[in-house]
Amino acid sequence: MVYEQILREQRDDVVVLTLNRPEKLNAWTPRLADELADAIAEADTDPSVGAVVVTGAGRGFCAGADIEAVFDAQIQGDASAGVSATDWVALVRATKPIVAAINGPAIGVGLTMVLPFDRLVAAEGAKLSVRFVKLGLVPELASSTFLPLRCGWGAATDLMLSGRTVLADEALALGLVDEVVAPDQVLDVAIARARSYGENSASAVRSIKRLLTVNANETDTHAVQTRELAALMEAYASPEHHAAVAAFLAQGR
Repeated sequence: MVYEQILREQRDDVVVLTLNRPEKLNAWTPRLADELADAIAEADTDPSVGAVVVTGAGRGFCAGADIEAVFDAQIQGDASAGVSATDWVALVRATKPIVAAINGPAIGVGLTMVLPFDRLVAAEGAKLSVRFVKLGLVPELASSTFLPLRCGWGAATDLMLSGRTVLADEALALGLVDEVVAPDQVLDVAIARARSYGENSASAVRSIKRLLTVNANETDTHAVQTRELAALMEAYASPEHHAAVAAFLAQGR
């Protein structure tokens, strides 16, 4: 796929994907979503890549869906205007570690698209909002699951029913983001976090992500342990585990 709305750069073992519509604060379009999905899927099959970071060009991360290209087009009769061909959440939860470097406003789908990521690093002063209710809409991309998982029931309810905007520091206090750093450090910190995940056993990382995905809302602890045990049995037989044990034993000889 030829990328028109994102940029791709590889920094050693980390791929940096940049939303590249700065004149519109990187507003979301189906094209942008499909390009991102294609680049993430490609990184997932590339053995030279350990992790992915997503950020935005210019002063914004993603200001939500493009009002003209998506919402107005839908009202005018283009039912496909807001539809991406990708199951975004399934892709993000099954892929290599993925970290958001939220360099500026992350509004609506600009925020819900990253809630399933493995870590959210935000720049000081960044504005975040799940403001769907302000447009007479409801949240999507499984955000009614992921937002309560991150923030808890009360905060998620408040953010979704009010549609209010919070700054990065409040977002951190709520658990909406995982880390707040100076704007000029956000990308470097996100890359460092991504690398710290991607340098570990690829099979173990993938299994851990899968366990987190399926067990996060599981109320049956027996089912949770059954899945964990099955994954553990696979891990015991992996070359990565055998190599790690051999390296540990060699240090003591």
